[in-house]
Amino acid sequence: MPEEAMNSTDHPRVAVIGLGAMGLPMAQRLMMSLDVVAFDLVAECAARAAAVGVNVAPSVPVAVSGADIVLLAVRTLDQVETALFGPEGASASLGRSAIVVLTSTIGVPGARHLEERLAASGIRLVDMPVSGGPARARSGDLLVFVGAADEVIDGARSVLDLLASTVTVVGPRPGDGQALKTVNQLLCGVHIAAAAEALALAKGLGLDPQVALDALGAGAAASFMLSNRGPRIIRAMRGERPEVLSRTDIFVKDMGIVTDAGRRAGVALPVAATTEQLYVIGQAAGLGPSDDSEVVTLLGGS
Repeated sequence: MPEEAMNSTDHPRVAVIGLGAMGLPMAQRLMMSLDVVAFDLVAECAARAAAVGVNVAPSVPVAVSGADIVLLAVRTLDQVETALFGPEGASASLGRSAIVVLTSTIGVPGARHLEERLAASGIRLVDMPVSGGPARARSGDLLVFVGAADEVIDGARSVLDLLASTVTVVGPRPGDGQALKTVNQLLCGVHIAAAAEALALAKGLGLDPQVALDALGAGAAASFMLSNRGPRIIRAMRGERPEVLSRTDIFVKDMGIVTDAGRRAGVALPVAATTEQLYVIGQAAGLGPSDDSEVVTLLGGS
């Protein structure tokens, strides 16, 4: 039987599972104030984290041993389920008072199913998908959408307060946070695609894309994704390979969650559905692990 978690909720021991583009900066942020042990199945990610001072464990059971809170920062529902319930899953090593904080975007049904499985072992779940990117994760400036009961949120408050500058408590159930994150990802995915189309058109019309970006960013056409992805889109149009800050296959997953949610809700999402296909085409073209700004290379305009 796993030992009960003993640390105070004011200064808990935190295990971070997943040290990719978001997991690593979140681990770095948390370790400034809390006792953090982390793990990533990918040796390269684990080595990168260790190189910047993160305490990296050799396995999930070692990472979560004695942890009060387990923060999951993996990409897919399959990865979440493996991390929690696989042969070396975290759930078998956690005490009954432990809290799992889910920062991944996996959709409403996935979060509700996880809540049921964890509750059978007395483990509580905070559904807390995040938005904002690696730089904001590192500085504690994330936007988070929370689905959990108040007392469970209070148990994870030390982690929540360190990572987020904007917290929206959507509702009392895991899955509620995923619902609003689904809406968020609809807009993000569409805005990235729109930014790529706009800058590809500017280039195709013989304009300097940088001049176009600067002008568009100062007016009514401005958006966060235009300003954030725009410089990387321009680099991609020049034949360069932008730093991978958000993989194309993440938006294949996320736009799939969006369109599935639309079908379940009986809401037509024609723009989202078309946008989803751009990311699917990008993945088929080998851009899955590339930065999502590189979808511009599918559009022409040279």
